[in-house]
Amino acid sequence: MSNAGPPRTPDDLGTVDRAFRTALYDSADAALDAAASLLAADPAADAEVRRRGAEFVAGAWRRGWQPADLVRVVRRELGDPHLRLAADLIRVQAADDRPRGPRWTAQLDGLPAGPVAGDRFSRATTVLELYRLLLRLPDLEPLDEPGASNGSNGSNGSGGSGGSGGSGGSNGSNGSNGSGGSGGARSESRALARIRALLAKAEATGYPEEAEALSAKAQELMARHSIDEALLASRAPAPDAPGACRIGVEAPYEQAKAVLLDAVAAANHCRAVWNEALGFSTVVGFETDLTAVELLYTSLLVQAETAMTRAEAAQRKGGRKRTKTFRQSFLAAYAHRAGTRLRAAAEAPVGENRELLPVLASREVAVTGRLERMFPETTTTRLRGVSDEAGWTEGVRAADRARVGHRRPLP
Repeated sequence: MSNAGPPRTPDDLGTVDRAFRTALYDSADAALDAAASLLAADPAADAEVRRRGAEFVAGAWRRGWQPADLVRVVRRELGDPHLRLAADLIRVQAADDRPRGPRWTAQLDGLPAGPVAGDRFSRATTVLELYRLLLRLPDLEPLDEPGASNGSNGSNGSGGSGGSGGSGGSNGSNGSNGSGGSGGARSESRALARIRALLAKAEATGYPEEAEALSAKAQELMARHSIDEALLASRAPAPDAPGACRIGVEAPYEQAKAVLLDAVAAANHCRAVWNEALGFSTVVGFETDLTAVELLYTSLLVQAETAMTRAEAAQRKGGRKRTKTFRQSFLAAYAHRAGTRLRAAAEAPVGENRELLPVLASREVAVTGRLERMFPETTTTRLRGVSDEAGWTEGVRAADRARVGHRRPLP
């Protein structure tokens, strides 16, 4: 029987192992520089460095992360070279990955492109800084995708730190593994294609009145499409289960943005949980409703920022300087008022069709059950820093202009 040999010394290790042992588990700059020098001096190690990077990406997937999540945290914590490197490693890993569904595929298609510039030492430093981040990512709640093929998942654990949910919203931290997104493999319907086109026009136009009208029509179509899907699902022998997706909630004024997303989610029969520390909300709901939330939140946020810039310019003409409190109060008021109007608009078709009541009730139970399994513990909080009366008034006015419209009755 053979015996194990003596422990390996640093001199016995390859370049990559020595560099990683030096830098990845030590946050000191000196350790980073020493490891980057090792990698820069050994071009033969490049392929192994790249292979290890793809393994780190696969490890993030096992901890519940998705491509868009990884792009978001790299952009937030590091820089553009790290972002391009991360995108490249995600593509490398995807070649050997299992199928994960349409949302995952869409995230891969949206990855940024471009080489990592700089000399060998600079590129090696970028690699090590990115790998440090990848190794320290917390576990996230799983977003299992119905219809995606089975594959190995990572171990459970305590998840990313949570922040505060907006008024009416929730925040949670619960660890688990998983991958995928929500929704089946069905192709996009004509209705959703039309909704996307309307919102794109609303965001591109320079005329506020046109943007408001286009967004109102888009919300009307989204609500009707959601209802039609709910009725069809109720008659199917095996209705879809609710899924989940993550939507970025970026600084600044992220708390007000989280409240707006929560309002949009509630109006479209979904539930949202905000993770302040990692800059996203997890939205739980049926696939058609999740698509509506993603589209409408983006459109309303673009409109809010356009209206806020216009209102701030008017304030400056009156002699007032730009202030953070004005913007915070503006977005808080916009989110509050938009939520009120969205809820009123969502209730209208329900009263017009009795058949819809039990359908929506059963779907709400399913969504709530999925949310509680994902986030057994959540907290709620109120908005902070809302103290500017002019900002609040202008935010309410902007939300009133971004009307959501009244839907025509179901046939």
